[in-house]
Amino acid sequence: MNTLPLSAEHPIAPIDIRAYALNAALAAQEPLVKRFIAFFTKTAEQEWSPENGAKVVARAWVDPIYRASLLKDGTAACAKLGYAGPQGEYIVVLENTLSTHNVIVCTLCSCTAWPVLGLPPDWYKSFEYRARVVRESRTVLREMGFEPPSEVEIRVWDTTAETRYIVLPLQPIETYGWSEKELATIVSREAMIGVAPIVIK
Repeated sequence: MNTLPLSAEHPIAPIDIRAYALNAALAAQEPLVKRFIAFFTKTAEQEWSPENGAKVVARAWVDPIYRASLLKDGTAACAKLGYAGPQGEYIVVLENTLSTHNVIVCTLCSCTAWPVLGLPPDWYKSFEYRARVVRESRTVLREMGFEPPSEVEIRVWDTTAETRYIVLPLQPIETYGWSEKELATIVSREAMIGVAPIVIK
């Protein structure tokens, strides 16, 4: 890679001058920037939602063929229901079983699969959660009001900018026979992150 040498012939402007230049460049593009912000805000508030993930889970509970495709290729299966886009380019679905419980964290920042989980809640972004759930997952889950049986293995998955996870919770036996629409109402974002059980309302 070619770089300019640091010399009097090619001086680097002070940071305040560079910041001013960047601000001036953005100001010149103000209409474009405003349209982008408006679009992003609308998408985040109206299109990225945990309700999308709840519908994905409900479909998987009632449709074995969809469930298989979801576990094989989460990105494509979510997109099939219309849930795709930024931060959803590569979604991996983690299936809870009677012997395994999955929990999601982003140890570096706050990555989630936006199209199906929405923007991350404050507790998910906190340093305490990000640092502790990896080292003492059972304790953290208990403090959050959820205590999986001692014989259940807890697996913690670290989300990255490239790979986003969503948990497929176990369907409560009491809900067998419910409609897909009814099932979607009991699936919370916390359950799809793995820090809460499915609560029957």
